[in-house]
Amino acid sequence: MHFIKHLRNITLRPIFRQKNVLSQPRFLHTDVAQITKPTRYKYPTVYDPYGPRPPPSEKVTQLADQIIALTEEERAQIGPALRDILKHPKLEKISTEGLDLGGPAAGAATQAEEKKEEKTAFDVKLEKFDAAAKIKVIKEVRALTNLGLKEAKELVEKSPVILKQGVTKDEADGIIEKIKAAGGSAVME
Repeated sequence: MHFIKHLRNITLRPIFRQKNVLSQPRFLHTDVAQITKPTRYKYPTVYDPYGPRPPPSEKVTQLADQIIALTEEERAQIGPALRDILKHPKLEKISTEGLDLGGPAAGAATQAEEKKEEKTAFDVKLEKFDAAAKIKVIKEVRALTNLGLKEAKELVEKSPVILKQGVTKDEADGIIEKIKAAGGSAVME
């Protein structure tokens, strides 16, 4: 065993002691990495993808001068007149009826429709309560919501908070009266 270890050292030593030029990184070689500055290109001030254009003809220049001399009302008539003379089809507005474009106008229209409909489900919100009547309010909230004592206490301490959702108007009025009798203040939304 000792002999094999000695044999390994003999055969491997010359390989590691040899100075191998290829083991150096390529960018350190002076013949490869020559120091050169990057080429600087002159860019035009305005980029035109279609290349240089010939100057406009004399007729076009005169026409442009005549258009500039027109009043604003006359310039507004140029487009429709050209459309009629060249017999281009008249542009018509596209109907967006029945499409939800997600803009504020579409959202406002749906909200207006919802407000027109009579509301049947209401939410009861606990606004505030008297500090002296906190225990009575907690007991009343516990009775109304079927919560445990700890959960009812946490709910009351978070006020303003919604106590019940989707109740009828009569039921909401009854809950508000009970909360007021206990020393709290509740509203219907």
